[in-house]
Amino acid sequence: MRNGTLAALALTAAVMPLPGGGDAQASGGGSGGGEGLNLVTMEQVVVPIIDADRVTGALKFKLVLEAATAEAAAEATAELPMLRQATVAAGLEFARLNASGLRAVDAEELDHDLTAALKAAEPGIARVLIVEVSASQG
Repeated sequence: MRNGTLAALALTAAVMPLPGGGDAQASGGGSGGGEGLNLVTMEQVVVPIIDADRVTGALKFKLVLEAATAEAAAEATAELPMLRQATVAAGLEFARLNASGLRAVDAEELDHDLTAALKAAEPGIARVLIVEVSASQG
């Protein structure tokens, strides 16, 4: 009897539609007029850590940009090379002032610096999400 109940429950779950049609919407793909996430993924950025005129390591990070609207996400995608340039510039400045291959990266400060730089470059960006960050000697 128990197997019959589980089979009926599974069949019911398979037949019933999920709220919202069951689609996960990212990058503004929803028809809900602004609902969903508007995300733009950037390739990994690697900048040198320079101390006393020598390269002492590397700062590596991956970002996802959250745009305020689907239109802003589309514009950010089109402007990705310019946004990458602003990201590298902000990353170089952060690495010069705050990074070392011998200590943990202050992700909060890096997030602050990158968010300010990217919002200045593209006002439609709501926030910068750091999905991976590391510093290494080398």
